[in-house]
Amino acid sequence: MITVTIPNFGLTPFQLTSVSLKRSSPCNQVSIFRCPLALLMTDDQKRRCDVFDMHNELVPYADAWSWQKSIVEERKKLIDSDEDLCDSLVILQHPPVYTLGAGSSEDHLKGIKNYYRTERGGEVTYHGPGQLVMYPILNLRYHTMDLHWYLRALEEVVMRVLSSTFCIKASRHKGLTGVWVGDQKVAAIGVRASKWITFHGIAVNVTADLTPFKQIVPCGIQGGQVGSIKELLRESLSSEECGEIHYTDYELVNTTYESLIKEFSKVFQVELCIKPISLANFLEKKTSPVTV
Repeated sequence: MITVTIPNFGLTPFQLTSVSLKRSSPCNQVSIFRCPLALLMTDDQKRRCDVFDMHNELVPYADAWSWQKSIVEERKKLIDSDEDLCDSLVILQHPPVYTLGAGSSEDHLKGIKNYYRTERGGEVTYHGPGQLVMYPILNLRYHTMDLHWYLRALEEVVMRVLSSTFCIKASRHKGLTGVWVGDQKVAAIGVRASKWITFHGIAVNVTADLTPFKQIVPCGIQGGQVGSIKELLRESLSSEECGEIHYTDYELVNTTYESLIKEFSKVFQVELCIKPISLANFLEKKTSPVTV
């Protein structure tokens, strides 16, 4: 079950120009991922997850990063006192920014001087408008205490979105983390867990300008290509099953967002409580993650 409050969107960073997009065929459910039997729960058994919804807002990276860490610290204090709070999911966009993981090589920046080095896993990546970023802050004690499972679960969310909503066949690449369509990486993942509380997360290219990725070695993969849902749909052929569809950038982001939270709730077996937040409200109250 998902509890939704219709958001009053503030910033709309997308140009509302209509484009003709085509879905590929046929619809594919490509993953063999399975939730543990213990997680196949009825609605009244599911753990609650508050969704801090800023999916149409451009949130400065430093502010979102510090807010995540404050939520994690709050959760850790509760663990130490044998208490608990519900899980959280922050979903937003960022202004253009480059970030590095804890062990990332600066050689992959190609001379870029302005970036954030973080404590997440993974290599260098780019965030910008048109890319939906999901930061799940989950207590894995109530899910599965296995980071490999967690990474596969995040991939599964995106793969299901691509398959069920856009009829795009996605896959994993052996030995690598993320989601690919052919040789194009559509979603990048970098996470961290402290006392089994997760933060950082997954970035999905929806309508993003991919040019900034050329200034780095994305995810440290030499020669690696990056794709977006918009470009994949534009390149695909129409079919009788999926047909031709028309989205503005704004509509495509909203459609992807709705599918992401739906599939997230299924994969992680949580009941979502949507809490829309304006950028102004977030910047004002971000120091109080429990009460925003």
